Amino acid sequence: MRQPTQPNTHIKAVLQALFVTFLWSTSWVLIKIGLKANLPAITFAGLRYTLAFLCLVPFILFNPVHRVALQRISKRTWVELVLLGILFYTLTQGAQFVSLAFLPAATLNLLLSFSPVLIAIHGSLKSHEHASTGQWGGMILSVCGALIYFLPLVIPAGQTIGLITALIGLLANSGSAIFGRYVNSESKLSPIIITSISMGVGGLILLITGAFTQGLGQLNLTQWLIIGWLALVNTAFAFTIWNKTLQTLTAVESSIINGTILLQISILAWIFLDEPLGRRQILGLCLVGIGTLIVQVRRYLPIRKEKTRLNNTN
Repeated sequence: MRQPTQPNTHIKAVLQALFVTFLWSTSWVLIKIGLKANLPAITFAGLRYTLAFLCLVPFILFNPVHRVALQRISKRTWVELVLLGILFYTLTQGAQFVSLAFLPAATLNLLLSFSPVLIAIHGSLKSHEHASTGQWGGMILSVCGALIYFLPLVIPAGQTIGLITALIGLLANSGSAIFGRYVNSESKLSPIIITSISMGVGGLILLITGAFTQGLGQLNLTQWLIIGWLALVNTAFAFTIWNKTLQTLTAVESSIINGTILLQISILAWIFLDEPLGRRQILGLCLVGIGTLIVQVRRYLPIRKEKTRLNNTN
């Protein structure tokens, strides 16, 4: 059970978590800038996550506890980590980079924000995590927001491939979240070990695939700086800080803070990428954001209520 925290510690954790979501939001802007500079999408993704993996490796190899844990990983767990890497990095992140080459950042962001909805539906169909009335209401609200954003449906020339790839990324992201939860609960490994191994596998596959299919491109200093910043700061550093905040924040608080990314990306894309949004698109984004937030928060509320009830009986 999480121990009570001091107000200052809690505020610090909230601010740190918000800062991480800001970094993750800026990633979309930097990726778009890199793609506009003719960085091959798949190679770009491979370079980012392979370099981020190399940044995380020392934190494992120089930690005696992590080294022992590595030696004790079973063959089955290794297979699961490889599959997680392919699902979450090769497919999900690869699809994101390719989609951003064709779609506005806000459009892709809105589509990927439906992952919690798909996860909730999956849990309901599997009969182990029934969706509550509030969650179904959140799903309906999200769908209405998407309809307001996209209708009347007019797909600009060249965006069809991006939309198809984005839908593949959405499915892969939802599947990786479900499978990732299973791996984290069953493997009993530290999050940094799970992330490092899966990121290394997925990143290397992306890099090799990109090198053979798209080449490495002509990387100048600016492009290397973008790749380096994305890998060092927005991935390795941000991951470390986010996991630190999870020691203080509740799951509900983390979900709420993570939900701000939808609006952050839209605002940053408007400012830096000249992707203006009309009133209809802004309304749609807000409804989707509120709907997915309800879906995520309602998933944890019964747990919190049950913990409160048990604490009151002690």
